Amino acid sequence: MLNVDTIKNGLVIDHIRAGCGWRIFQWLGLDKSPFCSALIQNVSSKKSGKKDIIKIENVMDIDFSVLGFIDPNISVNIIQNEKIVRKIKMELPTRVQNVFKCKNPRCITITEHYVNPTFLLVDKENALYRCEYCDTLYKAGETPVTVSNN
Repeated sequence: MLNVDTIKNGLVIDHIRAGCGWRIFQWLGLDKSPFCSALIQNVSSKKSGKKDIIKIENVMDIDFSVLGFIDPNISVNIIQNEKIVRKIKMELPTRVQNVFKCKNPRCITITEHYVNPTFLLVDKENALYRCEYCDTLYKAGETPVTVSNN
């Protein structure tokens, strides 16, 4: 059994879809951080079978909308004196800006670098986002889906 020490003060990002932990770990810059952090992958979960967990021995600012876009099932526990003092449940943000680039090579956000890539939630049930400029569809946490013009 793997043993990871408790955190005195920091964050625990829990219920990450199995396999997505490394992406979040890198996005947060934890792979280059000077403080202690741990990525635990494929942990047994009663709810989802397997999950990833990130433990951070530091309090840092996190854009929760990005975490919600990557995986809306994530929860963030804020730890003080080895106790959970706040639990934040993620949800799909209605708007995501400057998080990722549109994959449509004809999109204005690709050709004009001053235009910020912006995506709007168009289908909450299916977690679909639409590029505000070219209408390319993206599924939250996955690869782009192209729009059919039929």
